[in-house]
Amino acid sequence: MSVNTNIGALNSYRNLSVTNDQMGKSLERLSSGFRINRAADDAAGLAISEGLRSQIGGMKQAVRNTQDAISVVQTAEGALGTTTTILQRMRDLSVQASNSGSLNDDAKSSIQKEMGELKSELSRIAEVTNFNGTKLLDGNFTGKSFQVGANASESIQVNIGTAMGAAGLNVDGVDVTGEGAYTNGTGAGTVSTANATDAAAAVLTFTAATGDDFSAAGTVASYENLEGTVSFGGKSFDLGTVDYGAAADADNSGTTTNAEALVALNAAATSALGLTTNPFALATTNLTFTVGDAVEGYTDGTGTAIGTTAEAISKATPTFAAASGATQAIKDIDAAIKTVSSVRADLGAKQNRFEHTINNLNVAVENTTASESRIRDTDMAQEMTNFTRTQILAQAGTAMLAQANQSSQGLLRLLG
Repeated sequence: MSVNTNIGALNSYRNLSVTNDQMGKSLERLSSGFRINRAADDAAGLAISEGLRSQIGGMKQAVRNTQDAISVVQTAEGALGTTTTILQRMRDLSVQASNSGSLNDDAKSSIQKEMGELKSELSRIAEVTNFNGTKLLDGNFTGKSFQVGANASESIQVNIGTAMGAAGLNVDGVDVTGEGAYTNGTGAGTVSTANATDAAAAVLTFTAATGDDFSAAGTVASYENLEGTVSFGGKSFDLGTVDYGAAADADNSGTTTNAEALVALNAAATSALGLTTNPFALATTNLTFTVGDAVEGYTDGTGTAIGTTAEAISKATPTFAAASGATQAIKDIDAAIKTVSSVRADLGAKQNRFEHTINNLNVAVENTTASESRIRDTDMAQEMTNFTRTQILAQAGTAMLAQANQSSQGLLRLLG
């Protein structure tokens, strides 16, 4: 027996310390709910758990992203529903105006007034429809990606590449009172673009309603008969809205020359199309819309400046929608309805895809969360069993340490 060294007490103390450490870890796991509270608890398990947590967080955000995408699609599709309703009304009016046997010119003019208001509303809807400040129907909502997954490149694109205003749908020139005076081959005018590296011009030619060309000199043949719409750079210009009276008889000669009328025409066109150079010019035999070497004032419809190459100019080729007449109006509006319906169908398909994406993401979040829980979370029943065991061992260890210390007291009797 030794006084200096109490082996029994040392052994009891060591075991009690181990038991207390185990009980402390059990308390930590029970109070936190996690089996892994630090890397030392399970280094590999912690690494796997953190990776799964990243995926879970990413997928939850992807669900919110996809919900936003559905909102965007619903906003656009809702506006296009109204657009379709307007086009259907315009078609009804065109069919009514085609009944020339019972309608006089005044009646057709009244119909055309409503058509004009409807065309304006089409353009307004296309201009104001937006989601969080991003316009959806102006033709520039292309290549827009929605992140629908937790990892890179997991995205879905939505494209609405056609401007849904009257000009974009090619109904801005619909006029039930017109007779199709501006026909040239197919009625769309003549457009030519140079093939050279530095393109010289892209020219659209117009003739008068009477069939006469506009000469470079002399008096105006029939500017007042210019009806229809020029579309260029994503904007449109109604030829019939020009006030030529503002330029009348600028030289006090008693007549209005082509040059004087051209000033009014260019002033109205540059304002409507947002240009810094005059787009109209008088050729020897006709009036032309020209993009020449001075193209600094022109854009391609997306806000990008147009260069002078053939490829660049072809992006901004002007188009002309002639005053169509009621019969042609029906065909033009049918084509517009078909375009809108196609876009709506695509948006509907995208919305269904987004909804399935959300369902899949929710299932993935559920399964991944379960996997992460099995790795990181505490099994409360098992851990409570461990805690009870260590608690009993701690109590027993404390008692045995007391007994070991008590045994040393017996040596005093030998000394007495």
